Amino acid sequence: MRYRNLADMFFRRAADLAGKPRYRVKRDGRWAEVSWDEHARAVEEIAAGLIAAGVEPGTKIGLLSATRPEWIEIDFAILACGAVTIPSYPSSLAAECGYILWNSQASYGFAENLDQLGKIEEVMEAGFELDGRVQRAALARIYLVDGEAAPERATPLAVLREQGRRALPEARREIDARVARMGRDGLATIVYTSGTTGPPKGVVQTHGNHLATLESMSQIDLVEPGEVDFFYLPLAHSFARAAEYLGTLMGTVTAFAQSIETIPSDIRDTRPHFVPSVPRIFEKIYARIQSMRESSGRVRRGVFDWAIGVGREKSRRLQRKQAISPWLSLRCRLADALVFSKIHRSLGGRVKYMLSGGAPLAREIQEFFHAAGILILEGYGLTETTPALTINRPDAYRFGTVGPSLPGVTLKIAADGEILAKGANVAQGYFRRSEATAEAWDEEGWFHTGDIGEIDADGFLKITDRKKDLIKTSGGKYVAPQNVENLLKTQPHISQAVLIGDNRKFCVALVTLDSEEMGRWASTQGLADLEPPLLARHPSVVELIGAEIQTVNRHLASYESIKYFRIVAYDFTQERGELTPSLKVKRKFVSQKYAELIEEMYR
Repeated sequence: MRYRNLADMFFRRAADLAGKPRYRVKRDGRWAEVSWDEHARAVEEIAAGLIAAGVEPGTKIGLLSATRPEWIEIDFAILACGAVTIPSYPSSLAAECGYILWNSQASYGFAENLDQLGKIEEVMEAGFELDGRVQRAALARIYLVDGEAAPERATPLAVLREQGRRALPEARREIDARVARMGRDGLATIVYTSGTTGPPKGVVQTHGNHLATLESMSQIDLVEPGEVDFFYLPLAHSFARAAEYLGTLMGTVTAFAQSIETIPSDIRDTRPHFVPSVPRIFEKIYARIQSMRESSGRVRRGVFDWAIGVGREKSRRLQRKQAISPWLSLRCRLADALVFSKIHRSLGGRVKYMLSGGAPLAREIQEFFHAAGILILEGYGLTETTPALTINRPDAYRFGTVGPSLPGVTLKIAADGEILAKGANVAQGYFRRSEATAEAWDEEGWFHTGDIGEIDADGFLKITDRKKDLIKTSGGKYVAPQNVENLLKTQPHISQAVLIGDNRKFCVALVTLDSEEMGRWASTQGLADLEPPLLARHPSVVELIGAEIQTVNRHLASYESIKYFRIVAYDFTQERGELTPSLKVKRKFVSQKYAELIEEMYR
């Protein structure tokens, strides 16, 4: 079915699915189920309240909140007004929020709680510095999702909904008229790339960009109506937004995680069929399983290794589309009973597929999970491509690749190896950044992704590295740092890794420690009371990490192997500036911050 715009899609799907559950959320200690009718009513009331407050088509409205049902309701309400959603990550600093609100020219805003409200007030009153000048966000009204606030600060969401409820009989006609007038070329949202350097760029995404992605994704058998998808990703990220819009289109039941910390218990409680995630979560699950293997006795470790071997044999046959023999099938059932069923239960027991995006996922992790009977489908795209370009299919996947292009997407490889893209899902530029737009989109309309890759004979795309991140040693050898870093992150006690070596004789690495695994290991070594800086320098820890790095070096060519390493005392975080909100490492920032450690290795 072809929809005029995203709001049209929402209201028509809500009517089709009336009475059925839309999402599950934990409130007051129990999981509550909310129907499509309640969901749609909330969207209508918020939209009516915004129209009554003076929101016009094209009005820019900021949204600063963690992932929760209200985020989606506010987003669709904004779109139903013909207005434009301007999302910000809840982890963003006040200055970052200020830049987004200022650059997007937002005039209304939603804050999740008083902490987030404080950021907005700060950049409205004191402003933020940009190129040596103080700029200020200018919002006419602010709404508060959680809690109460003095009227002079913000209007609670409950009050806005009550105002909309009273205005709804008359406002519904206006909402219908605005939705009917909006075409696919209308601006839906401006999504700011988290960026690893400089201020973020606002990607101008239309209703048509999003609908093109959804129409392509709907042709791939990922989820069925009524199935449960598990959600924790920040909705300010385009990957998360696309996954949630897909849930709206397909009629899934979205189970919202309470927080990153509660993911393990929440996923067991809600028993999802489909889990979209960034690689970091898969890396942590994998590292935890490997750590449990290492700490188990010889017999249990032998059973685990035997089961993985059986699973890998089945995985290889499935990839080659070969039949599973009765003997292999029997061994697989035994491996499942002894080992794999425990992994499945930890994920709720019903997972059909897991979708990985936002950053590269190590092939070893994909192969391990598939051996255990869980297929991770890796895709690829950017904020500028709203956001998908390729994806592995349930019936056509190839580990180590990000799959074939989506229907309607055209890819080509430039002479220097860069991936170029065209399609109805590709945005047309950056908001108020004409020079940056001209750099990324050429005169023929090709979007230059900045990624290096290759397309095989069957159309599967393999990403080899970021164009600007390639390391060239002083010996003239090119090294793709992400490949090495992904291998390092598969080691049980390593959390993050950054490879250094550009214009140097050899490569070195900065690594951080996985707090959970190191905590368990340290307690067995009598080191549990050591503070992180002392633990990172302890000879036993250096020896442990050195052994894991040597494990990785055995898979690398000499010129890309790690000659020296240093352990950073504290794991990288968004708050300290080392990670983007989508959990990618800011390579340049880390290199500058830890320049002394790096120079120490080269000395």
